Amino acid sequence: MNDKLSGLWPAMFTPVTDDGEPAIDQLEALTDLLIGQGLDGLYILGSTGQGVLFTEAQRKQVAERVLSVTAGRVPVMVQVGALTSAESVRLAQHAEDAGADAVSSVGPIYFTGNSATALEHYRQIAAATALPFFPYQLGNNTMGDIPSFIDQLLEMPNVTGMKLTTGQLLEISTINLHAGERLRLFSGADELMCHASLCGTCGAIGTFYNLWGEVCQQVLSDFQNGNFERGKAFMLEFQRIILFVLPNIWTFLRKAMLLKYGVDIGATKAPLGTMQQEWADEEVRRILDKMDAFLIN
Repeated sequence: MNDKLSGLWPAMFTPVTDDGEPAIDQLEALTDLLIGQGLDGLYILGSTGQGVLFTEAQRKQVAERVLSVTAGRVPVMVQVGALTSAESVRLAQHAEDAGADAVSSVGPIYFTGNSATALEHYRQIAAATALPFFPYQLGNNTMGDIPSFIDQLLEMPNVTGMKLTTGQLLEISTINLHAGERLRLFSGADELMCHASLCGTCGAIGTFYNLWGEVCQQVLSDFQNGNFERGKAFMLEFQRIILFVLPNIWTFLRKAMLLKYGVDIGATKAPLGTMQQEWADEEVRRILDKMDAFLIN
């Protein structure tokens, strides 16, 4: 097993300009910021990074810039899922050539209810490079019978783990109990990062770790080392905030990243998030202060 593929990883934003192009200066600033915080890795071009909304050329450009800035200081996993398996394969091969440490993929878009289609999509990506491959799981909607699905994944070359974006802890346990040490499992639900570790995950990948990566990393480590009360107090406040900001999540995250770090992630690529309401600076600062109070310097 590759031990560096574990821990707390932000699902990185891909900052964009007003016309929807990758904002390279802000991308580089964000990459440097997250590395400087000592986070365990970077997961790029996933849902948070709006990966499937960029062209193939733009996605390659983003991967190249992030990998250039990281320069091996932290591992980078590139999400390569696309509208077609052929594009996903090309993106995976590009990620390998650019120096990525692993690749990941969502299931086939528009066909997520068909486990056979998902498995063939994953099979083509897994065989395209020598990189560790982490298929993406969203509930059991691409899996059907979980043990059978996992057995077929394990027959593929380079399948090393999975990114599990599910709120069902029993699904995580089912995968872990069936696969054991053969798969490294990352929780993809920010609000369950501590809970999921009880079900066998080796780490967590999530949106809010762009904003609160340091404190989330501290809390997850403390929880795993036996500090239940710290984990409980933090997770309840974290979940309270997630529920509160969720209806206008992108506008919150954009304002919060600007106020806290001076990084502008830009607007979502339309039509996503276009009806979200703007936040007052004072309200965002109040929320930031609540979470920062948990940080141990």
